[in-house]
Amino acid sequence: MGAETSGREPALRELVREAETSLLECKVCFERFGHRQQRRPRNLPCGHVVCLACVAALAHPRTLALECPFCRRACRGCDTSDCLPVLHLLELLGSALRPAPAAHRSAPCGPGTLICHHAFGGWGTLVNPTGLALCPKTGRVVVVHDGERRVKIFDSGGGCAHQFGEKGDAAQDIKYPLDVTVTNDCHVVVTDAGDRSIKVFDFFGQIKLIIGGQFSLPWGVEITPQNGVVVTDAEAGSLHLLEVDFLEGVLRRTERLQAHLCSPRGVAVSWLTGAIAVLERPLALGTGVCSTTVKVFSASMQLIGQVDTFGLSLFFPSKITASAVTFDYQGNVIVADTSSQAVLCLGKPEEFPVLKPIITHGLSHPVALTFTKENSLLVLDSAAHSVKVYKVDWG
Repeated sequence: MGAETSGREPALRELVREAETSLLECKVCFERFGHRQQRRPRNLPCGHVVCLACVAALAHPRTLALECPFCRRACRGCDTSDCLPVLHLLELLGSALRPAPAAHRSAPCGPGTLICHHAFGGWGTLVNPTGLALCPKTGRVVVVHDGERRVKIFDSGGGCAHQFGEKGDAAQDIKYPLDVTVTNDCHVVVTDAGDRSIKVFDFFGQIKLIIGGQFSLPWGVEITPQNGVVVTDAEAGSLHLLEVDFLEGVLRRTERLQAHLCSPRGVAVSWLTGAIAVLERPLALGTGVCSTTVKVFSASMQLIGQVDTFGLSLFFPSKITASAVTFDYQGNVIVADTSSQAVLCLGKPEEFPVLKPIITHGLSHPVALTFTKENSLLVLDSAAHSVKVYKVDWG
């Protein structure tokens, strides 16, 4: 009896392997189906089955139209549905096909759920804030907003330590600030839509440099580990790197890193890898509705990850409108979503899209994000006119 049982075990293992190859593998990307969102098996209306990631890759970004890669029958991404027989088979085979234990695999997304620790600012202190940055040297928080003095600097406890940047028409005034960053040597860089310029101040508010006439609409701005300034031009559809002598107040060099972007706005730089994330907000043709695309480029400006509104909608129950982007210290891409008032982790660029909500409550209109050295996440909530401080809960 024992010999008979042992004789059946190799045959059973072979049967499992055949099932895995023939039934549990997407025939487009040849990845095994699974319960995790991008690997979920999806029925096309024609009856063929592909994984959710391939549905997203095959669908047109605006119309969502796609063709079955096997029979060429046309359909839309929203016409697909979970393939329940394959999901049930995954359950039945269970441990025979289960991946390695989680302890031996890297987590697809760094932070767990974030808990709001405290908030500061509020109406009157901040008025319709648009940009947020952290001073690398002092840890102070810098916010640009629509108040009489456009730049507010807060201490680590949330008290207002300093403010500058008069609202006015003089060249050194700030007419309509969109974003802000702080250099490694504590200079404050502001994009001003009012006169389409970039303005550099020292940390006490003295103007050091005005860069005008070079941009159609400078929008997002971020500092690099080498103290360069990366800026998006929303109207020109481009991404630029500025080399500035901040002490002398001189622009040394301008380099266009990318062209042909679609209304690029937010930008973030990973200090771990040097990767650059750009948030595009193009208008869907004929609808007047904004979609969003997150593109991530390597330090050598090769595209290494991309996901758009449709791709994200396959993983999240409601429409996602990304309004801000940043990297955490593990290299994960984090975005703010104004449609669901949430903050989402997209995972590392090479894993796109691995979507994990990390903040789902307590936000009204998040427009900017940044991590502190203590790994707290600062969220600028424009509707609440405040900065909200979230602590990482790894439990």
